[in-house]
Amino acid sequence: MRTLLFIVAGLVIVGIAVWAAGIAKRRVAAALFTMGWLAAVIWNLRTGMSHGYSLQEELPIQLLIFAVPVAVGWLLAWKAPAR
Repeated sequence: MRTLLFIVAGLVIVGIAVWAAGIAKRRVAAALFTMGWLAAVIWNLRTGMSHGYSLQEELPIQLLIFAVPVAVGWLLAWKAPAR
């Protein structure tokens, strides 16, 4: 359930970021989101490992949490209509 919450939160944040950036700055917003989301996922990985989970257990979940919102963000950025 926590994984799903993180993915949904990432999708909401990237949607707001790309929408608020406007057409001209969507790729910049996607790049900034990617860096910020990576930091959040690393923090979440570290938190999981501090609670006794191994890297082998956490890594696939964290990759999913990272990849889904970032992929959607870049898709939104690249599908923006040309000015």
